[in-house]
Amino acid sequence: MKESALRELYLDELRDLYNAENQLTKALPKMAKAANSEELRDGFRDHLEQTKGHVERLEQIFKELGEKPTGKKCKGMEGLVEEGAEMIDEDALEDEAKDAGLISAAQRVEHYEIAAYGCVRTYANLLGENDAAELLEETLNEEKETDQKLTKLAEKINVEAKEEDSIRSKGSRRAPDISPRR
Repeated sequence: MKESALRELYLDELRDLYNAENQLTKALPKMAKAANSEELRDGFRDHLEQTKGHVERLEQIFKELGEKPTGKKCKGMEGLVEEGAEMIDEDALEDEAKDAGLISAAQRVEHYEIAAYGCVRTYANLLGENDAAELLEETLNEEKETDQKLTKLAEKINVEAKEEDSIRSKGSRRAPDISPRR
C-alpha cells in the first residue's frame, strides 16, 4: 500500500473514531440514567469522562496533522448506540436484567472501539506518527480496561438477574390443578 493511500485511510478512520466518541458522549448519560445498579451508573459516568478525554486526544492528533476532525459519520457506532437505546426502552426487562442488557450493549461498543483504536494505532506507527501512536495506545488501553471492568460487573449482575428471575418465576407459579376431572 502506498503511504499516501495509508495516510488517507488513517485520516478517514480517525474521523470515524472522532464521530463515534462524540456519539458516545451523548449516549453514556442516557445509559447511566437507565442503570439500576449504582456501580453500573457510576461506571457509565466515569467512562463518559474518559470518553471526553478520548475526544480531546483525537483533536490533538488532528491538530498535529493539520487536519479537521469532522466530516464523517460513524455508522457502526450509530447502530450500536441505537441498540443500546432499544435496551433502555425495553419495558419487558426489569432491574438487574436491564442492567445485564446495558452491559452487553456497552461491551459491544468497547469491542468496536478496541478494534478501531488498534487499527489506527498501527497505521500511526507505520506512518511514523509516533506521538499519535502513543496517544492512540493510551486510549486503546483505557478501552480494554473498561471492557474488563464491564466483564467483572456483568459476572455479578448476571447472577443477580438470574436470581431475580428465579424468585419472580417461583412467585408467579400457580398451584397445580388437583380438581377431579370430568
